[in-house]
Amino acid sequence: MGMVTESQFHVLAVDDSLFDRKMIERLLQKSSCQVTTVDSGSKALEFLGLRGSNESDDPNAPSSSPVTHQEVEINLIITDYCMPGMTGYDLLKRVKESAAFKSIPVVIMSSENVPARISRCLEEGAEEFFLKPVKLADLTKLKPHMMKTKLKKGSEKPAKEDNAVLKPEIREEEPSVIEILPLHQEVEQEPMLSNNKRKAMEEMISTDRSRPKYNDITTLV
Repeated sequence: MGMVTESQFHVLAVDDSLFDRKMIERLLQKSSCQVTTVDSGSKALEFLGLRGSNESDDPNAPSSSPVTHQEVEINLIITDYCMPGMTGYDLLKRVKESAAFKSIPVVIMSSENVPARISRCLEEGAEEFFLKPVKLADLTKLKPHMMKTKLKKGSEKPAKEDNAVLKPEIREEEPSVIEILPLHQEVEQEPMLSNNKRKAMEEMISTDRSRPKYNDITTLV
């Protein structure tokens, strides 16, 4: 696996203040990140494909049914907390409720240091909570979070390949041949042996019959 470089990171920055958007955009570009900026939470949802064109800005309104997600890769979302219509906290909840984008790190920014607000965002799944003005040193904390999304996405492909169903190779076995010895050969050999024995005995008998008997002849010396 090749090394992941910072230039491959894509950050979605959300802030209703033009000044703050330009500042965060400049800082992220110094970190060699690709930056997309929008001025509201609803436009961020539209960019991600999580909001229909006729959906209300009210975060409590039901979502219009199913929309197609844009083919866009976002490695991190950084959003202001206080925005009209949809707050950064509402945007955070919508992202974390999405099956497609819940793994994307979300960072909240705010000019107000309110501990209860910070705790609520962190409990909901925010990775960091920065106080404005955001500094370049703050953005160095974002790299490990963005690296996780890159590494996770890279590991999904081999995992799918490993989970592919492999069809077992079926080999046709050759039928085993059992050699059967011809038993009739043995059966044929036995009569032949019997015939040979009978023939030999007959020859012996015939020889005994043809041999002259000398029992009554006395040999004189």
